[in-house]
Amino acid sequence: MELVTCSHLQKAYGKETALKDVNLQIGRGKIIGLLGPNGSGKTTLIKILNGLLQPTKGDVKVNGKIPGVDSKAIISYLPDKMYFADWMKVSDLLDFFEDFYKDFDRQKAESMCKSLGVSIKDKMKKLSKGNKEKVQLTLVMCRKAQLYLLDEPIAGVDPAARDFILDTILNNYNEEGTVLISTHLIADIEKIMDEVILIKSGEILKHVSADDLREQSGKSIDAMFREMFHADNYIGGDFTC
Repeated sequence: MELVTCSHLQKAYGKETALKDVNLQIGRGKIIGLLGPNGSGKTTLIKILNGLLQPTKGDVKVNGKIPGVDSKAIISYLPDKMYFADWMKVSDLLDFFEDFYKDFDRQKAESMCKSLGVSIKDKMKKLSKGNKEKVQLTLVMCRKAQLYLLDEPIAGVDPAARDFILDTILNNYNEEGTVLISTHLIADIEKIMDEVILIKSGEILKHVSADDLREQSGKSIDAMFREMFHADNYIGGDFTC
């Protein structure tokens, strides 16, 4: 059984269509890049998989079930915005995850925080943006989930923090599970991707192995992405539109 299946999936916000007839199958044991420009539907798709949004039409299943209580137990989700209160201590977050998720490895999380140089007694408001991102990612990756949904995990952090985040993802996910990473910073994550899903204007353009895509195009995925989505709108790793 595929881990994720989407059949004729559509999502509209009023007159605006965010996802158009998405048909997708995602297997297990992969790191998959969900790649597309801003506004392409990446976050909408991730929120539907996580059960935070309901599709307008079509079907979606995670591990054979419609997203809901059962699927949330096997999904570890990193949103594109910080969602923890600044007054909370890192230890409060560890307590919360330990209480809420049976698959959370508290010892591993504390060890990772120590390697970051972050005391679990620190309040979130005292941490730098990069360290906040790292703590949040630590919480997500210290679960033994079947599906990790990471929405722009490296946006807005410095290159050194990006390297740490990617190493954390690569070395800490459940190898029987799958990581779906939404980003438009292709060059940074290209080295860790097994498969690529290209999305534009709510439509899936390609879903192929990363190696096959490089072989077919004769280019890096980053270079091909820039050409496909118009390099004049893509400056310094970020879209200007």
